[in-house]
Amino acid sequence: MPAIDDCLHRAMSIKGALGASLIDYTTGQTLGLEGGQEHIAPHADPTAAALGTASVIHAAMQTAAYAPAVPGDTVEDVIISTSAAYHLIRPVRTSFDSRLVLYVWLDRNEGNLAMARRRVRSLADDLA
Repeated sequence: MPAIDDCLHRAMSIKGALGASLIDYTTGQTLGLEGGQEHIAPHADPTAAALGTASVIHAAMQTAAYAPAVPGDTVEDVIISTSAAYHLIRPVRTSFDSRLVLYVWLDRNEGNLAMARRRVRSLADDLA
């Protein structure tokens, strides 16, 4: 498994990336983060961003409207778009507990959502 720092560094090479983090969504704990200090997390508050990310992915995985209804179906990612940014949250599927998510925050004017989604999926798969 590649090092967390390497994965986050590669996430920052995604066009438009402002910040990236790996979060334990069961606790809201940040395991690693990267980005310029003013861009490390929305509103420059990595703790709030980690807790918010954990809440969003937990809700998506536990809410009946989004929880998998078909056997083998899983939440692949959660995408939040604002007028200025894209927020990509991707669960990292592991063989032991799958409680990690990769979060990448992109400038909407600079980033390409489709390409970023493909790269985030690849990075999450590399972590698994």
